[in-house]
Amino acid sequence: MTNIIGYLRPDIDGQNVQSQLDQLKAAGAINIVQEKPAGTKRNRSQLDNLIAGARVGDTVMVTSLDRIAHNTRHLLEVVESLNAVGAIFKVIDNGIDTSTPQGEVLRQLLVAITDFERQVVRERQAMGIAKAKQAGRYKGRKPTAMAKTDEVLALNAQGLTRQKIADQLGIGVASVYRILKNHTTPKKTRKKVQKKPVDKPKRVERKPTREPDTEQLSFF
Repeated sequence: MTNIIGYLRPDIDGQNVQSQLDQLKAAGAINIVQEKPAGTKRNRSQLDNLIAGARVGDTVMVTSLDRIAHNTRHLLEVVESLNAVGAIFKVIDNGIDTSTPQGEVLRQLLVAITDFERQVVRERQAMGIAKAKQAGRYKGRKPTAMAKTDEVLALNAQGLTRQKIADQLGIGVASVYRILKNHTTPKKTRKKVQKKPVDKPKRVERKPTREPDTEQLSFF
């Protein structure tokens, strides 16, 4: 049996819930997943759980695109994630259905648009860097991990493991090891003094003294 899951996200003030509920139920949604009103554009835990639990044949339905994605790239990620497990994505207000040929065309269009947006961003960054270099204001990008050196050292002083430091600061554990290595004073090791072997005095072998032959010395 097909599992039709409706997803709704209220406005920031918690409004626009009943309208979405009515539309989702009228379209056949059996289970309704509601995002928390406090959820930010990028923090949508209920949506993440929904996608992680989607299975082959499931249908995920929303009333409009702005209820599920915060930009084109995010929308493509949602569609591709559902498509990878064999689930269907539907949008009520514009009739999008990824199980149809038109839905596949939409997916391909999203891929093209996302690639275009990435290229535009790269070109703008390149232009900005070029202008900054001409003006002598470009110093290069500071590595993210190295910018957290002080925090790494502080957490290390508290006794946290390398892995916990990396997880807490959102950097790689290899970066943690590198920072600690660069900021740890190596311990001085004492050089072992090799003792010169002491020449033992040569043992002088004494020849046994021959006692005089009493028989020969006796005149009697």
